[in-house]
Amino acid sequence: MVDIAGMIKALAPDELEEIRSAGPLGPLSASSVAAIDRAAGGPGEGRGYYVYPESDRAGWTHTVVLRRDVVAEIFGPTL
Repeated sequence: MVDIAGMIKALAPDELEEIRSAGPLGPLSASSVAAIDRAAGGPGEGRGYYVYPESDRAGWTHTVVLRRDVVAEIFGPTL
Protein backbone atom coordinates (compact mmCIF):
# COMPACT_ATOMS: atom_id res chain seq x y z
CA MET A 1 0.00 0.00 0.00
CA VAL A 2 1.37 3.39 -0.95
CA ASP A 3 1.59 6.30 1.49
CA ILE A 4 0.89 9.25 -0.79
CA ALA A 5 0.93 11.92 1.91
CA GLY A 6 4.17 10.54 3.37
CA MET A 7 5.87 10.41 0.00
CA ILE A 8 4.85 13.99 -0.80
CA LYS A 9 6.16 15.18 2.59
CA ALA A 10 9.47 13.45 1.89
CA LEU A 11 9.99 15.37 -1.36
CA ALA A 12 12.25 18.42 -1.22
CA PRO A 13 10.45 21.67 -2.09
CA ASP A 14 12.28 21.98 -5.42
CA GLU A 15 11.41 18.37 -6.29
CA LEU A 16 7.73 18.98 -5.60
CA GLU A 17 7.87 22.17 -7.68
CA GLU A 18 9.41 20.27 -10.60
CA ILE A 19 6.59 17.71 -10.40
CA ARG A 20 4.00 20.48 -10.24
CA SER A 21 5.57 22.22 -13.23
CA ALA A 22 4.94 19.08 -15.33
CA GLY A 23 1.23 19.50 -14.60
CA PRO A 24 -1.30 16.87 -13.59
CA LEU A 25 -0.91 14.96 -16.86
CA GLY A 26 2.91 14.87 -16.84
CA PRO A 27 4.98 13.33 -18.22
CA LEU A 28 7.45 13.10 -15.36
CA SER A 29 11.10 13.86 -15.98
CA ALA A 30 13.78 11.35 -15.04
CA SER A 31 14.76 13.56 -12.11
CA SER A 32 11.14 13.67 -10.87
CA VAL A 33 10.93 9.88 -11.05
CA ALA A 34 14.20 9.64 -9.11
CA ALA A 35 12.87 12.10 -6.51
CA ILE A 36 9.67 10.08 -6.07
CA ASP A 37 11.72 6.87 -5.76
CA ARG A 38 13.93 8.47 -3.11
CA ALA A 39 10.94 9.87 -1.20
CA ALA A 40 9.29 6.45 -1.31
CA GLY A 41 12.31 4.68 0.13
CA GLY A 42 14.90 4.11 -2.56
CA PRO A 43 15.52 3.08 -6.16
CA GLY A 44 12.38 1.73 -7.78
CA GLU A 45 10.24 2.20 -4.67
CA GLY A 46 8.17 4.96 -6.28
CA ARG A 47 6.63 2.65 -8.86
CA GLY A 48 3.37 2.65 -6.90
CA TYR A 49 3.06 6.42 -7.38
CA TYR A 50 3.63 6.72 -11.13
CA VAL A 51 2.37 4.67 -14.07
CA TYR A 52 2.55 4.51 -17.84
CA PRO A 53 -0.12 6.78 -19.34
CA GLU A 54 -3.26 5.12 -20.67
CA SER A 55 -2.31 6.14 -24.20
CA ASP A 56 1.03 4.35 -23.84
CA ARG A 57 0.02 1.02 -22.31
CA ALA A 58 2.77 -0.83 -24.10
CA GLY A 59 5.34 1.53 -22.58
CA TRP A 60 7.05 2.17 -25.87
CA THR A 61 8.13 5.70 -25.00
CA HIS A 62 8.97 4.83 -21.40
CA THR A 63 7.30 7.99 -20.15
CA VAL A 64 5.44 7.89 -16.87
CA VAL A 65 2.75 10.02 -15.24
CA LEU A 66 1.44 10.30 -11.71
CA ARG A 67 -1.38 7.98 -10.66
CA ARG A 68 -4.74 9.77 -10.44
CA ASP A 69 -4.84 9.55 -6.63
CA VAL A 70 -1.37 11.11 -6.42
CA VAL A 71 -2.45 13.84 -8.83
CA ALA A 72 -5.43 14.58 -6.56
CA GLU A 73 -3.13 14.94 -3.53
CA ILE A 74 -0.68 17.25 -5.30
CA PHE A 75 -3.00 19.27 -7.54
CA GLY A 76 -6.41 18.83 -5.92
CA PRO A 77 -9.39 17.31 -7.74
CA THR A 78 -8.46 18.74 -11.15
CA LEU A 79 -9.35 15.79 -13.35
